[in-house]
Amino acid sequence: MKDTNMKNFALFGVAGYVAPRHLRAIKETGNRLVAAYDKSDSVGILDQYFPETRFFTEMELFDRHCSKLKGTDRQIDMASICTPNYLHDSHIRYNLRLGADVICEKPLVLKPWNIDVLKSVEENTGHRIYNILQLRLHPAIQALKKQVEDGPKDKIYDIDLTYITGRGDWYYASWKGNEQKSGGVATNIGIHFYDMLSYIFGEVKQNIVHVKSHDRVAGFLELEQARVRYFLSINMNHLPDACRAAGKTTYRSIMVGEQLIEFSQGFTDLHTESYRQILAGKGFGIEEARNSISIVHDINNATPVGLVGDYHPMAKFPLTPHPFERLQ
Repeated sequence: MKDTNMKNFALFGVAGYVAPRHLRAIKETGNRLVAAYDKSDSVGILDQYFPETRFFTEMELFDRHCSKLKGTDRQIDMASICTPNYLHDSHIRYNLRLGADVICEKPLVLKPWNIDVLKSVEENTGHRIYNILQLRLHPAIQALKKQVEDGPKDKIYDIDLTYITGRGDWYYASWKGNEQKSGGVATNIGIHFYDMLSYIFGEVKQNIVHVKSHDRVAGFLELEQARVRYFLSINMNHLPDACRAAGKTTYRSIMVGEQLIEFSQGFTDLHTESYRQILAGKGFGIEEARNSISIVHDINNATPVGLVGDYHPMAKFPLTPHPFERLQ
């Protein structure tokens, strides 16, 4: 018999990169994974968490199974979405109509107007959509937010955001390298930073893109209380020498004036806390995803202005050919 405090989960995209964080979060919050779906059958990770989970590689069979569970003690209560970005919208809708609340990875959707449509599905089904915005829960980010809230209301902060996370040529052969499916670099690796910045410093007043290519995006955001120069890259050659010498493939830095905000530690360990918040009714709902989705949508549709105005120093890196062009 099912524990009345235990939730039955389904997980979409269980073979994906981020899925282990969700598996761990479901386990550590005392819930169980009843069913999982992925086109790939490379899901041996399930043995570490929920070996009894029914797994499907075909959506039709997954749907049939979950429909049969209705009215039983294994009926799906919640669904976690870890699929490619362009499928989030469809998979959210499916699970709401299945009768489950939904926890979705970033980005919730790729187009801002899809938020309004999802809100209507949410209202019609009576079930909720929650977004994983784990960076808001990081102690260093929470401390920065409190610092800004306690500071002068008219103060404008000067910020340099740098995030480099090296990706090999595999990236371009996957859905992540297809901008129509992923939303490009700004969405893939940047959306949680844009969410964090607007969460702390307010609404966007100006959004300028200086450089944008297959492996980087650099620009300037004017927020209500901040002027932000940012540089995001998946090119390993952009890593600082000290990082490469240490064998590291990721570099994160937020400079607020002369203050370095250190948040490299614990960055990937906040999914369980996100789940705890959601299960306690304190999760981040659909409306809280709007700002970051609007920011990346505007960036992705902007025409870069080049190295003019107030740009991030690393925007000067020379552009490099797309790997597929290099191999021709």
